[in-house]
Amino acid sequence: MMDSNYLTPQQIVAELDKYIIGQHDAKRNVAIALRNRWRRMNVQTEIKNEIVPNNILMIGATGVGKTEIARRLAKLADAPFVKVEASKFTEVGYVGRDVESMVRDLVEQSVNMIKSKKKEEVKEKAAAIVEDIILDALIPPLRQQPARTGFSPPPETVSEEVPTSDVELNERTRTLFREKLKNGELEERKVDINIKASGNSNVGMIGAGMMDEVSMMNLQEMISGMMPKKARKRKVTVAEARKILLEEEAAKLIDMDEVKEEAITRAENAGIIFIDEIDKIASGSKKGGSGPDVSREGVQRDLLPIVEGSTVNTKYGVIKTDHVLFVAAGAFHISKPSDLIPELQGRFPIRVELNNLTHEDFVRILKEPKNALTRQYEALFETEGVHVEFTDDAIEELANTAFTINAEVENIGARRLHTVMSRLLNEFLFDVPDKIPANARITIGADTVREKLAGLAKNKDLSEYIL
Repeated sequence: MMDSNYLTPQQIVAELDKYIIGQHDAKRNVAIALRNRWRRMNVQTEIKNEIVPNNILMIGATGVGKTEIARRLAKLADAPFVKVEASKFTEVGYVGRDVESMVRDLVEQSVNMIKSKKKEEVKEKAAAIVEDIILDALIPPLRQQPARTGFSPPPETVSEEVPTSDVELNERTRTLFREKLKNGELEERKVDINIKASGNSNVGMIGAGMMDEVSMMNLQEMISGMMPKKARKRKVTVAEARKILLEEEAAKLIDMDEVKEEAITRAENAGIIFIDEIDKIASGSKKGGSGPDVSREGVQRDLLPIVEGSTVNTKYGVIKTDHVLFVAAGAFHISKPSDLIPELQGRFPIRVELNNLTHEDFVRILKEPKNALTRQYEALFETEGVHVEFTDDAIEELANTAFTINAEVENIGARRLHTVMSRLLNEFLFDVPDKIPANARITIGADTVREKLAGLAKNKDLSEYIL
C-alpha cells in the first residue's frame, strides 16, 4: 500500500513550503507523523501493532494555515482524509453516535479512492467493451451474439436465414465504423443505448428515528437491492454514451468485496481525521456549573474513545481507529488547551503553536505559493485575454494594508488578503470585457492600491458598528 517512494520528512516539508508560508515547526511535526505511518507499516516484528500514531494539536489564530497544512498533508500521502468541525457535535439534537460519523466518512472516502484506482486499472478493458456496445447500437450485427448491457439487438438481426453476402457486408461496415469510432470521427452521432437505472437507495422509512445510523443504512441498502432495476433507453451522442457506459462497465469489472477490504485497511493504517475548532468544545476556565459547558464536556468524552482507539461499524465493514492519525486544531482565544479534559489532552501528545503572520509573511504569501492570490487573479483575467501585472510596490502596499487591518480590527490571518484583493480588483473584473478589451494590459502599482483601498483603511474603525 505504501511504497518505498514515500516522501521523507524533508521532502514533505519542501512540498508544504510550495503552498504554506512559514510555520516551520508545524510542518516538521506533521512531516514526522506522516513518515512514521510508512515506518510503522514496514516494521517486521510484532511490535508493529503496538506503535500508535502521535496525534497532533495545532494551536494558532484563524487564517495562519492550520487547515491548509492538514489538507495538503493528506494530498501528499494520497491518504483518506476527513475534516470535521468539533463544534457541530454540540448542536441541538446531538446524539453520541454522531461522533462516529467522522469515521464512517473516512471509510467512505477510502472506498471512493480505492474504487477510482481500480477503475483506472480496468479502464482499457472497459473501453473495449464500451466500443463494442456503441458499435452494436450504430450498426447492429447480423450474426447472433451474446447480449450486451448497453444494447439489445432487434429480433430481425438474429435471424438464421441471413444471406452470407449480407453478413460479410455487415462485418465490413462494422470494421469501417470501428475505425471511425477509434479515430473519434463519430463523437457527435446520436445513438440509442440502454442504461440500467440503479435502485433508489434513498428510501425513506416512517418511524426510523429509533434506529441507529448503521442499521438504517443497511436496511436502506437491502430494500434498494430488492427493488427491480429497470433499464431505460436514452438517445445520446457517442461521446456521452462512451462516458456513461465506461462508468457502468468499469463498475462491473471491479470486485467490490476486494475494494471494501482494501478501503478498510487503508483507512485504518493511513487515514487522517482533522478535527477543527476543538477549542469550541473546551469548557473554559470555570469548572463545574451547568449549561453549554456540560454539553461540551460530553462531546469531549464521546470523542475520547474514537481517538483512543475503538471499533466502529460502517456499511462497508468494521474499522478500528487505533492507528488513524488525528490532527486537532483550534485558536484557543477564550479557552486554553488545558481546559480540555485530561484524558483527551493526553491523546494529543504533540503540541504545535503556529505563529501569527507578520508583514513579511503577507508579502511572501502574495508572491511565493503555487496558489498565490496574485496568480489566481492573473489566471482569471487571462481567460478574458487581459494581462494583469502586480509591481513589487503594490504587493508591499497590499501586505501592509492587510496587516494593519488585522492589527486594528480583528486578526483573521491570511484570509484578510482575500478582502483587500477583492476590493482592489472588483472594479477591473466588472469592466472586463465591456470596457477593458481583450489583449489589454493592466499594471497594478502602489498608487492604484492606495487609491482603491483608501475607503477600506479609513472605515476600519467603523466596521464593528456596521451590521
